[in-house]
Amino acid sequence: MIEELLPGSVVVVEAHEDDAAAVEGIELYPEEEAVLARAVPKRRREFTVVRACARRAMEKLGVAPRAIVPGERGAPGWPDGLTGSMTHCEGYAAAALARIGDLASLGIDAEPHDALPEGVLTAIALPTEETRLRRLTADHPSVHWDRLLFSAKESVYKAWFPLTGRWLDFSEADIEMSVDPGGRSGALHAELLVPGPVVDGRRIDAFAGRWTIRRGLVVTAVSVPFPMEDEDAR
Repeated sequence: MIEELLPGSVVVVEAHEDDAAAVEGIELYPEEEAVLARAVPKRRREFTVVRACARRAMEKLGVAPRAIVPGERGAPGWPDGLTGSMTHCEGYAAAALARIGDLASLGIDAEPHDALPEGVLTAIALPTEETRLRRLTADHPSVHWDRLLFSAKESVYKAWFPLTGRWLDFSEADIEMSVDPGGRSGALHAELLVPGPVVDGRRIDAFAGRWTIRRGLVVTAVSVPFPMEDEDAR
């Protein structure tokens, strides 16, 4: 699913709940085991499955697998020369990796396709976003747009943090979504409401991505390319 939302330079490995082979032969590194010292079995399995996906993605890029330890704010520590993102929810896990040089950054997120708990939308959405969601709901009532917005904000943050090392609040990106024919996929545009990251000497003020709904999941992905050479420096 996620592979369809990202440029061809990105390697994606996914695992579903019924994919018993996802963790076959996977042993955690000591540094990873230390992270799970007090983890419950559910947390251990999710942690292991998503790292199995990441290691297979590294192998596909010709990079020797290594420990992936959460760093500041939980961001995964990738080998030098790689940028990537991981996600997991009930019954699903995925890792997406690219070589730095092909992409500046990327972020992925998967969520159950269900309504957000009461009160969450108000906490994460700007008034402009809530207005758009009401219109989208009227036109496409089978989509849980509140959950889709939440997932999009997660993907935006995961792409933002490696470029800045800073927190991005839900209120600091204004996200607009469009719908493809069929109503189960589309594009997203995130206007950054705080100074964006500087990449190759150029400031990036917005992120772009894609979304889809499949197999009971809402999936979003954001990719941040390097600015084009002919763009004016900001």
